Amino acid sequence: MASPRLRRVMLWTGVPVLALVVLVAVWSWAWFIPLVERQASAALGRPVTIGDLDVDLGRVTELVVGDLRIASPEGYPDDQPLAIVPRLAVRIDVAEFIRSRRIVIPDITVDQPMVNLIARAERDNNYTFGSGRADADGQPPADGAPSALPEIGALRVRDGRVHAQLAPLRSDMQLRVETREPEGQPASLHVTAEGRYADQPITGELVGGAVLSLRDENSPWPIRLNLANGPTEVALDGTVKDPLRFGGANIRLDFAGPDAALLTPLTGVPIPATPPYRLAGKLDYADGAIRFSDIDGKLGNTDINGTIAVVPRDPRPVVNATLKSRRVDLEDLAGFIGGAPKGKPEPAPNRGRVLPDTKVSVPRLQFADVHLTYDAGQIRGQAMPLDNMHVKLDIVDGAIAVHPLRFGVGQGRIDSQFDLSPAGEALALKGKVDFQRVDLSRLMGVTPMGEGQGAIGGSARIETRGRSLAEMLGQGDGGLTLAMAGGNLSALLVDLSGLQIGNAILSALGLPSRTRVQCFIADMALRRGTVSTRTMLIDTEDSLISGRGEIDLKAEKLDYALRTEAKHFTVGSLPTDILLRGTFSNPVVRPEVLELGARAGAAVGLGIIALPLAILPTIQLGIGEDNRCEGLVRRAK
Repeated sequence: MASPRLRRVMLWTGVPVLALVVLVAVWSWAWFIPLVERQASAALGRPVTIGDLDVDLGRVTELVVGDLRIASPEGYPDDQPLAIVPRLAVRIDVAEFIRSRRIVIPDITVDQPMVNLIARAERDNNYTFGSGRADADGQPPADGAPSALPEIGALRVRDGRVHAQLAPLRSDMQLRVETREPEGQPASLHVTAEGRYADQPITGELVGGAVLSLRDENSPWPIRLNLANGPTEVALDGTVKDPLRFGGANIRLDFAGPDAALLTPLTGVPIPATPPYRLAGKLDYADGAIRFSDIDGKLGNTDINGTIAVVPRDPRPVVNATLKSRRVDLEDLAGFIGGAPKGKPEPAPNRGRVLPDTKVSVPRLQFADVHLTYDAGQIRGQAMPLDNMHVKLDIVDGAIAVHPLRFGVGQGRIDSQFDLSPAGEALALKGKVDFQRVDLSRLMGVTPMGEGQGAIGGSARIETRGRSLAEMLGQGDGGLTLAMAGGNLSALLVDLSGLQIGNAILSALGLPSRTRVQCFIADMALRRGTVSTRTMLIDTEDSLISGRGEIDLKAEKLDYALRTEAKHFTVGSLPTDILLRGTFSNPVVRPEVLELGARAGAAVGLGIIALPLAILPTIQLGIGEDNRCEGLVRRAK
């Protein structure tokens, strides 16, 4: 019979052993499911449920989760959870974590996952979990804290499916995702897409390299993408460093399509209508910026080269662009100022009018802060007197500063500065243009009126607001002053303006071909969209041409008259007004019929010209030191 002491020993040792045996017999990792669900739900901010849980302990421990379900946020359909995963297996290197506190995951296997991505508005979706610890520039914290991201060796996805319903992007797509590991070949990731994006059919295929050591900077991850979104085609080929952090890239990117405006939903950058285009370049990421460099492309007949860098920031990204063109056709860029590019139909509201009335969307100007420098070495066009162009443009918080917009014209140039700022649904504009010895031969050479020589100086200013270029001009205030001393104009132009019949016939035959200009002065006022003449005189060796009237920029109507008075007796001279009437799109040029029948003969000197010449001495001519206008100014005094 056992002693009392022996019985106590057996009691104290036997009960724990028996309890351990019973515990091993009935043990289940499923006991921890409620704890895991609570922790996961708290971390993701939405309900997470698990059907099964199993753990295979060891130096490398395997965690297997069955029937994982991550719900969408409250208010979304219950039958469309964010994710359903029948089986998720994760292998964790426990020994490495104990030794170095690094989370090393040799591999993850996801079987038949189904993901529903739903966006009902720009900031209303079921897939946003929070911003984490990254700063506003998208960079990791600078406090030296270790990264919480694990080091993943291999990711395997078997028969994955994604349904993306993104209302802000007008998209509904089905994606198939899987990894392939053919025998004797590197593993690869394959993603195919089909459906609609931006209300256009979309098909695409992405092939990534072996998903091994995703964070190994010494093993760049290869990627190849071919995408067709409606008529737009995108091709991408290259490698990415550290894909989980997008630590760098060396990618060749190609875009092509009939209209760059169709790229807006793909890039997130508002782009106006353009002619057919092709853009190719190098895409990389470094120092917190995504760069599209070594750009080589064409926009219609215009070549495009340079670099575009995007720095992700909150609330707006920053875009820095330095672009240039060897040759530019300004018609290709018409969409950027509200017009219709070459080969594109005019917008319906603009039919029958000349000034572009495409509305400027102020919110779209606030999509990013933009800093652009653009240079064009040669400007092409059948009726284009401009030689080259330089633009420096800044958009900050929706306010636009163009300092400067410069065009070369012969030996001179046109310098302008514009400031635009949001004013409700419209834009407020202040602008100034300086004409510095602009070559008249370039201006006259593109008109059917004839030829000319000389240099024009002057300035223009405008202050207005509106929702389009046409609306701004139609209610603007400002003025225009132009002057030219010396040079010559086609005698045909001068004589026809006064119906000097005999000389006009000789001019048409080329004799004489030109007439000298002593002085040209134009001083015009702009008041609420109407241009009125304060002074308009052309003093030639034979005639004095004057102009008067108004030009209505809002209605696009002409009500103007030109008159030539001969300085000496000319046979066949019939001084009368030449009337410019009609609209910008359909002007009518004709003589004043009543006066034509009533008048004949010659007139001499300035005495017959009834014009407000007293304003001449106050005009800033802007043509440098030249006294050839002094005589006209003295007569005005």
